[in-house]
Amino acid sequence: MTDLEAALRRAVRGEVGFDTTSRALTTMDASNYRRVPLGVVAPRDADDVAAVLEVCREHAVPVVARGGGTSIAGQATGTGVVLDFTRHMNRLVGIDPQARTAVVQPGLVLDRLQDAAAPHGLRFGPDPSTHSRCTLGGMIGNNSCGSHSVAWGTTADSVRELSVLTARGRRLRLGQEWSGAPEGLRGLVDGELARLRTGFPDLPRRISGYALDALLPERGADVARSFCGSEGTLGVLTEAVVGLVESPRARALAVLGYADEAGAAEAAAGLLPLGPLTVEGMAVDLVPSTEGLPRGGAWLFVETGGDTEGEARARAEAVVRAADVVDALVVTDPGGQRTLWRIREDASGTATRMPDGSEAWPGWEDCAVPPARLGGYLRDFRRLLTAHELRGTPYGHFGDGCIHVRIDFDLLSADGVARFRRFSEELADLVVAHGGSLSGEHGDGQARAELLPRMYGAETVALFERAKAVWDPDDLLNPGMLVRPAPLDANLRFSVLPREPVDVEFGYPSDGGDFSAAVRRCVGVAKCRTTSVSGTGVMCPSFRATGDEQHSTRGRARLLHEMLAGELVTDGWRSTEVRDALDLCLSCKGCRSDCPVEVDMATYKAEFLHHHYAGRRRPAAHYAMGWLPVWLRWAARTRTAPVVNALAAVRPLAAVAKRLGGIAGERELPRLAGVTFSRWWRRRGGRPTGGGDLVVLWPDTFTEHLSPSVGRAAVRVLEAAGLRVALPPTLRGRAVVGDGTSRSALALLTARRGQVCCGLTYVSTGQLDRARAVMRRTLDLMAPVLETSAPVVVLEPSCAAALRTDLPELLHDDPRAARLAARVLTFAEALERHAPDWTPPQVNLPAVGQTHCHQHAVLGDAADRRLRESAGLTGELSGGCCGLAGNFGFEAGHYEVSAACAEDQLLPAVREAPDGAVVLADGFSCRTQLEQLAGARGRHLAEVLAQRLA
Repeated sequence: MTDLEAALRRAVRGEVGFDTTSRALTTMDASNYRRVPLGVVAPRDADDVAAVLEVCREHAVPVVARGGGTSIAGQATGTGVVLDFTRHMNRLVGIDPQARTAVVQPGLVLDRLQDAAAPHGLRFGPDPSTHSRCTLGGMIGNNSCGSHSVAWGTTADSVRELSVLTARGRRLRLGQEWSGAPEGLRGLVDGELARLRTGFPDLPRRISGYALDALLPERGADVARSFCGSEGTLGVLTEAVVGLVESPRARALAVLGYADEAGAAEAAAGLLPLGPLTVEGMAVDLVPSTEGLPRGGAWLFVETGGDTEGEARARAEAVVRAADVVDALVVTDPGGQRTLWRIREDASGTATRMPDGSEAWPGWEDCAVPPARLGGYLRDFRRLLTAHELRGTPYGHFGDGCIHVRIDFDLLSADGVARFRRFSEELADLVVAHGGSLSGEHGDGQARAELLPRMYGAETVALFERAKAVWDPDDLLNPGMLVRPAPLDANLRFSVLPREPVDVEFGYPSDGGDFSAAVRRCVGVAKCRTTSVSGTGVMCPSFRATGDEQHSTRGRARLLHEMLAGELVTDGWRSTEVRDALDLCLSCKGCRSDCPVEVDMATYKAEFLHHHYAGRRRPAAHYAMGWLPVWLRWAARTRTAPVVNALAAVRPLAAVAKRLGGIAGERELPRLAGVTFSRWWRRRGGRPTGGGDLVVLWPDTFTEHLSPSVGRAAVRVLEAAGLRVALPPTLRGRAVVGDGTSRSALALLTARRGQVCCGLTYVSTGQLDRARAVMRRTLDLMAPVLETSAPVVVLEPSCAAALRTDLPELLHDDPRAARLAARVLTFAEALERHAPDWTPPQVNLPAVGQTHCHQHAVLGDAADRRLRESAGLTGELSGGCCGLAGNFGFEAGHYEVSAACAEDQLLPAVREAPDGAVVLADGFSCRTQLEQLAGARGRHLAEVLAQRLA
């Protein structure tokens, strides 16, 4: 391997990675399979690709081309050198609106092409649900389709010309009439015309095998089309000319409700004569909530287009009239359509979990049958599942007869893997019996190639092998795919994971307490690799800032998987590769909500840091900021806040303090409040007033010591709403809720004074023993509160999220933790639930800012939206993460990424705000980031409302 790496470094101008991290990141795609490569190369151009092929041919090392790594059949993994086209060869070379074509490089993400084509009224027809991260090269390699294939066909239908390098270094320009055909291909086809005319099923989604029938003379001898779907086994794509279609000016979405999926499937083919843009189907099993959907147990999503909204709606209503439905809904509002489509697109991740939370896996992800036979096929498919005691929920492209499904295979035990094989063989026979294709979109890969003789017969498969030999006589390109395949039950990615549960600190309640199962959640759909977020989405800010796979949620999950496997990452919890990948994780928790399978990288990071530094000296920032509540309490008790602020204002002293504390030199140290929130509360009287519901206001560390104005404002608003406000007890003993005193002199003498804390700073730095101790002390203090029905109102979203999730998951053995978590309300939730008749003061101004990432991920912001609307605060807050994220943005080495995260959404939104707009930022980190990077003052919603109370 050393000679190969050295030769590649001499020959290639792009990056060459033979290190553990580079290899670990590409061991898997979105399939069940895992193969460990020797190295990864990110070529800069076609010359680099040619150089890689020459070096690998000399060393007899296979080459695998890889795009977004979202393939579901295993074809984006390999044991040789992986070519990563996403880093450099990812450009849109040009668009010709008159010719309706675009020239693209293989690493270009589909959404970037769509964004560039949209101003011309054009778009690329195929649109898989992974459109925000899949690449054009991968789509051509798999002949991908998507939801609009009933209108615009497969990727092969949109390909015009392809620039390809063969394994032996020939540069070919593939097109029609044998253009670019390698020597020997035409002779091969001329000798097999009868077989090519009769041996291929005639259906819209036949993706399996090689498309050799595209080379028939009556089909234009289209070499480019025949190359589509070859899964990187014939040549390496370096550039493509693709066709664009006219995008309808207006669209409408008819959602048709049916009793069950079979009813929806049988209706789909009958809607095709109406010329819809989509006919997508899914059943109730995959929908977390049916709110907003028409009545039914299954639905068809039928999109129509037109020059005007009225025309699109009329066509959608015609679809409804022609369909025999239980219920129907027609939506023309673009926002409403996006919301509904998000339900369908997220099914690719949602389907990886059964309704009871058990795991489900790909492998039979996209079989296709003639659309008219789909209903019968689905019934037979259900019977086959039952016979094998398996479960799965079909969904997908009903109009094209293409079904996606994840099945609850047991791929961890020998018996389960044997059942996986038997089921696969029987299902292949069932698909063929219905005149179908084993793959209708995602390719054969390792999952299905072994079964191609059941579909095509041995002689046609032998023809595939001959075609492969014409293109790649040395079998250098992606060997083991399509021809001479590896067994479908070999190289399973789960086989390397430990069989015994890993000893961990968090409870992982959704994964049965098993850390391996938590890591297995990441199935590689790569929603975390998107380069932009929609709405209030968050995931994954560090990837958007760096563009590096290791800084995506998926990349980190892959490294954790390899850490557990112990083959590549051999030093377990002490791994520096995993530590470095997690270093730029902001712990924003965005993946907990935005990832379709709810990977929770913030928790995994805290777990890893706990074990990684066990018995070892930690980074200085862990002591400076992890123990921040302690340092701030000391400053408050000794009344030294003015002195600390004065010293921090002296730049040389501040620089020394930051260097010693592991704090970024570019950061300004926040000023400590002269009077803490609790001290202000005690001066005010320290007791609830009024006669409304009692609410306990949580004095989090940030509100208490750094921005007590937020706490004071919240008290004013809550009391104005008629609520009685109390603070948590500060004495462990029989304290009275709200005043911190005890019932007797004896109890007062024996009680221990303390202050509640959610433990967030300790959790985020992985000091879980300390976090657990702080949380238990907090539960002791909160015992009197838990004996009442009073809610706990938390103003800082990150602290509220920690109490809702980290507390019960870390103290999973203490029932008090779950009880306290259930009491936690945000400021807006408290007003909505406990003062429903209160009308907030009218602000009547536009609002900008950002929904706090932890609020988005854990708490939800529906109540906040309603409160803002009621107060006359107009406009939508942006998504993403502010980039400061607690301790992250203050740590040395994080400043650039922190600032880049802020520039992604927050700072542009504030700069573009209309005059007089209110900048909302409920989190202390968000307010600090705004102040330090934009000179803007962000305010908590409580402060905005309190100001208007006067």
